[in-house]
Order: sequence, then structure tokens, then C-alpha cells
Amino acid sequence: MTPLLSVENLSIGFGEEDPVVQSVSFDVAAGQTLALVGESGSGKTITCRSVLRILPKAAQIRSGSITLNGKDRAIDLLTLGERKMRDLRGNQISMIFQEPMRSLSPLHRIGNQVAEVLWLHGRKSEREAKKEVLECFERVGFPDPERTYGSYPFELSGGMRQRAMIAMAMVAKPKLLIADEPTTALDVTTQAQVLGLMKDLQRDTGMAMILVTHDLGVVANMAEQVVVMHKGRVMEAGAAEPLLSAPAHPYTQALIDAAPKVPEATAATPPAPASEDLILELKSVSKTYSMRAGKGWRAPSLISACRDINLRLPRGKTLAIVGESGSGKTTAARIALGAEAPDPGGEVIFRPQTDGPATKVHEMNRAARTAFQREAQMVFQDPYSSLSPRMRILDTMIEPLEIHRIGRQEERRAKAADMLEMVGLGRDMLLRYPHAFSGGQRQRLSIARALMLDPSLIVCDEPTSALDVSVQEQILCLLEEIRDERNLSYLFISHDLAVVARIADEVAVMRRGLVVEQAPPEALFHNPQHPYTKALIAAQPEPNIHRPINLKLVAQGAGSPESWPEDFRFSGQEAPPLIPVEPGHKVRCHA
Repeated sequence: MTPLLSVENLSIGFGEEDPVVQSVSFDVAAGQTLALVGESGSGKTITCRSVLRILPKAAQIRSGSITLNGKDRAIDLLTLGERKMRDLRGNQISMIFQEPMRSLSPLHRIGNQVAEVLWLHGRKSEREAKKEVLECFERVGFPDPERTYGSYPFELSGGMRQRAMIAMAMVAKPKLLIADEPTTALDVTTQAQVLGLMKDLQRDTGMAMILVTHDLGVVANMAEQVVVMHKGRVMEAGAAEPLLSAPAHPYTQALIDAAPKVPEATAATPPAPASEDLILELKSVSKTYSMRAGKGWRAPSLISACRDINLRLPRGKTLAIVGESGSGKTTAARIALGAEAPDPGGEVIFRPQTDGPATKVHEMNRAARTAFQREAQMVFQDPYSSLSPRMRILDTMIEPLEIHRIGRQEERRAKAADMLEMVGLGRDMLLRYPHAFSGGQRQRLSIARALMLDPSLIVCDEPTSALDVSVQEQILCLLEEIRDERNLSYLFISHDLAVVARIADEVAVMRRGLVVEQAPPEALFHNPQHPYTKALIAAQPEPNIHRPINLKLVAQGAGSPESWPEDFRFSGQEAPPLIPVEPGHKVRCHA
């Protein structure tokens, strides 16, 4: 059977350097999903961009052919004229890009951006185009298509923006959809729903799909064929089931081993008595924001970011706060660091030393805040934006010591070099700029900078969500080693229960500003009680083709509180209390 798309012996290079893609070949059949798998820099994205001929100007296709087979004839995409290529882009072949906020114009409404595809390719009137776009919006799961049509990108959540990108790619009913990391930046529950949506649309329309990803769990749920790439070459290729069940190449085996997995449910051991040596304590912490009304005569509306948070972090341990975007977990972390003040009645207590005096973070004066900032540091989510591109690594590293007037210049330089070695980087890297490092190396630099002041508490805000699975594994191992070596305490923020399972001593699951379940990982995974916790566990994709994501369970737990089972259901602000169901395990439910 003739494939829909055939890529043969493709090589791509820049300048006079060695090829970044070398001798890559694969076929995609109609109605089939092929996954291109590999870490950042493996060449999978540039391979897909070559299909649409949207490569950087400096890129050269040095050899190979890309053929699209239609009903009547085969089209050589590398020699096709530019005008005919424009007709083909978005019409017969569409692409979903990784970051929806960068792919959508902030100045134009969502409906107009999606309808533009039909205006360009379908020559449809504005009324006809709007009708088709609204039908497409309804198909991709927008609850109010008319409202979405008139919205700007900043008015939608990350998951909703990604749905808009899918609608834009699907509205012209293409034969082939290229999805470049379409769920990397999404919460696991949103990711599961988007993957389910893409499978449904594929089944309804019969299109073929090339799925670009580094996550073999996503591959197991989506693909029939897999091509594993590393440093521009194909390492292994074949049908998904045998490749994932018994990978032949060591690189594929390493990717599968590095994939975070939710632990199997085993008999939970009784939790050890809680240590009373607490380094951080949040008591009755709530945070309410006032949002200005659109009309001048209307009263401002109140938004509750988090409500009645009570958390205790023992010294030398890791407390994880898990939840999707908008759950309030980052707000709770900012309050713990003193960056936000809690509502009246809330308290944040910090004890830098076991027998030392306690600091009330919410009542600090300037001198107390300076001392607190030496003891509490933060590792941010995005390693690309957390380092100044204009400062050498040496200057970035010693800046905290200069601010706090610690040590002489030679001592500062020596400490910066020591910190780099601790996180697995060389001293010779001090004079480089951030752009010379990979994403994983930049995250190591962020961790090293946070350690420069010898803190006792580090807040890690999604420190691995932007990284490949193999790099993620390295960063988690590094954080564990540093914690054990220096007796550090971590407040670890994440949306991924599989990541949390391996690093946390206690897990608090948050949804819509409330802690809905709290327990040690072994109790949480052995006996999850709350429907939202069950949804987070069910949404975690695993590199096992026989364990697909349970979309029904995800949809129930990730839905509104009014749709939860009766024991957990509530509406508005009338949430049930957080009550113990077993030693060390608390759930928000009706008694």
C-alpha cells in the first residue's frame, strides 16, 4: 500500500558544519499515527519543518526526498513551486506548534485567526467561515464557542489555547497533521484530554498524524509506528507495541527507563511519627485578589487564589504541592517565601535553626526580610528566562553574595566554581553566557545559584516540567543528592504526580485553591480517595501500550466540584472540611 507521506534519506545542515539531520527515512500511512521521539536537539522538529518547507534561511537540505502521495499523483515537496506549496500548507498538511501563546497573534481574536485558514484556502465568505469555525470549536471541546470566537489569546488558559491551535490545524480537514510537542506545557489532566481529543478527531476525519514528542508515555497512548531519533540519526524504528515492550537500542531503553512512572499500588506502611522539628509552617493561609470590573460603576470582583491552607514542612524533608494551573499552588509558595502577604488571620512561621527563634514571614521588617532571603531561595520553572542573557555565569552566580556583602571577590569566585562542580558542570564554564548551555544545564545553573547563600529552604517551582525526560531524571537525582548532603528542605511545586512520587516525603493535592487530599506518597498512591487525585494518577501517561490513559476517570476528577461523587461534591465556597481517613492521610469530603 502506498504511504501518504514518504521521507527518504533526508539530510539537513547549516553552513559547512556536519548535518544536524542525517539519512532519516520513514513512511506515514493514511489514518496512521507515527511518533518521532527524542530529546531536544535530536532533529525531530527540523525534520517535520522540512515537510512544510518552513526551515530557517540558513538551513540546507543536502540530500533526500519528501513525497506526498495523492489520489492521482505523487508530489515532490522539495521541488514544488512556492505558490503551490502555500496552497498545500494548512490545507493538506497542517502543523500544531509547541507553544500556543507564541503561535497565536495577541492582537487578533481567536475566531478570526482560525477562520483565516478558510479565507485563504477555502475562499469562503465570512459567514460560512464563522459557521465552520464554530462547529470546529464545539468539536474540540470549547464550552462556549461563540465566546471563544470573540476572545483574545490572553483570555484563554494554556489548555484552551492549545485547543484553539488544534482547531486552526483541523478546520480545513487536512490529510496530514504534524503535532510538535502539542502537550509538553500542559497539566497532566489537560494533556490527557487533549490527547483524547486528537485521537477522536483523527478517528472522525481519517487524517494521518506525525506526533513529535520526547515522552514515550504519550507515544504509548497515541502511535502505531515509532521512529526514535538521537543527534540527527534514526536509532530505532518500528511498530509501537514491540518497540516499547522490548526496545533493541540502548538509547530507546534509556528513554523508557527515564520516564517518570506512578508507583504501583502496594500495601501502604504506617507513616512514621511526624517530626516536630519544623522549618516551615503555614497556618490558615488564604489569599484573595480584587479584580477590577469592566464597567466603572460595577464593584470589583473577588478572586480566591487559595483558602485555608495548613502545611508543615519538617527539616531535611520535601513537601510537594501538586495541582493543575490555577490550583493556587504557586500562590501558596509565594506566600511561604514572603513575596505575597496572606489574608488577615493567616500565618507563615519559619525556623532557620532547630533551637533558634521563629520568624513570622508575614510580619517581617526590612532587616528580617534580608536575613530570611539568605535562608530561603527559589528554583524557577523556566531555565531559559530565569538567567539574565546579558550576564556571564560568573556574574550571575556571585550576584547574591554581592547583594548580601559576603566574602571577598576571590572567595566569591571560588565558591561559584565549587557550586558549578557540585551540580555537575565544569569550572571553565564560568565565563560563558546562558545561551551557550542546554536547557538541562541551565536548570543546573539555576540550582547552583540558589545554593550560593547556603540556604536551609529551597522552593522548587515546577523545576523539571520544561525538560526532556532523561534530563528531568538527572535534575531530580541532583536535587535528592544535594538535599541529603546538605540537609536541605524543599517545598516542591508540580503538576506531575509521577515526579512527586520519587522525591516527596509528603504530598498535598490542590484544586481550585483548596487542599483536597494530603498524605505521604505511599499512602496517596496505595489508597487515593479524592476524585481529583484519582484523575491525576489516571492522567499520567506511561510507556506501556497495554495501560492507556483512563479518560473517563480523568474527565470526572478534572471536572467541576459539582460533578464529583456525592461524598466530595460542593458548589461555590461551601467546601467540606479536610478530615483524616487514616493516620497521616487527610481528604476533603463530607463526614
